[in-house]
Amino acid sequence: MSNCIIAQSGGPSAVINATMAGIVKANQLSPLYEHVYGGLNGIEGILQERFVDLTNMSERENRLLQQTPSCALGSCRYKLKRDNEEDYQKMIAIMDKYQIETMFYIGGNDSMDTVAALSEYAVSHQIANHRFIGCPKTIDNDLVETDHCPGFGSAAKFIATTALQCWYDINAYPSSRTEVFILETMGRDAGWLAASACLSGKVDILIVPEEPFDKERFLNRVRNIISLRSKCFVAVSEGARYIDGSYLSSGVARSELFGHTVLGGAGKVLEQMILDAGIASRCKVQDLSIAQRCHATEQSYTDVTESFQLGMCAHMRSSDPSFTGKMVGLKRMPAEKYTVSCFAIDAEKVANFVRNFPSQWLLPDYGGISEEAIKYMLPLIQGIPEIIYDESGLPAYVKPYYLVR
Repeated sequence: MSNCIIAQSGGPSAVINATMAGIVKANQLSPLYEHVYGGLNGIEGILQERFVDLTNMSERENRLLQQTPSCALGSCRYKLKRDNEEDYQKMIAIMDKYQIETMFYIGGNDSMDTVAALSEYAVSHQIANHRFIGCPKTIDNDLVETDHCPGFGSAAKFIATTALQCWYDINAYPSSRTEVFILETMGRDAGWLAASACLSGKVDILIVPEEPFDKERFLNRVRNIISLRSKCFVAVSEGARYIDGSYLSSGVARSELFGHTVLGGAGKVLEQMILDAGIASRCKVQDLSIAQRCHATEQSYTDVTESFQLGMCAHMRSSDPSFTGKMVGLKRMPAEKYTVSCFAIDAEKVANFVRNFPSQWLLPDYGGISEEAIKYMLPLIQGIPEIIYDESGLPAYVKPYYLVR
């Protein structure tokens, strides 16, 4: 019997480990593989032969893994380039050494590109006994083809909840004090996260990458709202940009290993604009930063359950020896009650594409999102799983496997 390996890549989420837990549990229930290995720090760790054995994970560890935030196996930003023959040869040699037939790679856009690239190499070199399967993960919800991405629902729930709680806070003061509150979310190319703040019902102005930013139009809307009720609530994506494509962020742009611009500071730019215009006496910015992707005590029950089921489905699909180069995604079923099913698509059809927030779901004049958008997002944030706490009163988590060795 052959073995398999699971690895994680890209930005973490509150439920990425639930997909891994699903794969492990599925193999315990239906053993397709003798050993289920975990590759530490993604493709980079696999190339360094840094593994842990997850095969006999206990029921309690599996349960705790599902509520553990971030990447329990560790992540990476390693770019597997198609012209780097050495990496591919080394990858195949390592899989041969450990009798690994199948690699499950949990990640976002760049991770699906890795799945596609490895599969292409294996096919072109007639390597039939090594397969590569992608499982989607990204809080940005910007992968094409799948209805939504595991991780988004929990991040959206946290953002909407935070927006609601902050609204109560800023409105505690009398109307004589004018104030603008700005909530900045992640979202380099797509505005799904900022849009989710609108689920609170309290956002007055929404700025996302999909709608070019116009300074005067924005300031006029802030003035109008302040004149009506003295307080204004703004949600903005870190990737908000002007019509020429330049980012609103005041920070000096820099790039990470995949060539993506590292952003942050859009909220502070808006704050300065408002203060310079003398529109309000006070302006506060709350940048959610990594909190929106690591807050796991209020996971969406829908999100963590689907993430676990997606892992089980990926394992089941791998029983087909021809199943490779695929991503297992989620399809929303046409029923009155929300339900999803798993499906498979070529990873190359997902890699290097961005699913933007639909422009038809944006209300005019930065006014928020439509009822159709709310109807799409609400099922994804429903419920909270029962959280297990330890004796300290804090949530019980699995110790990251990359710290165990």
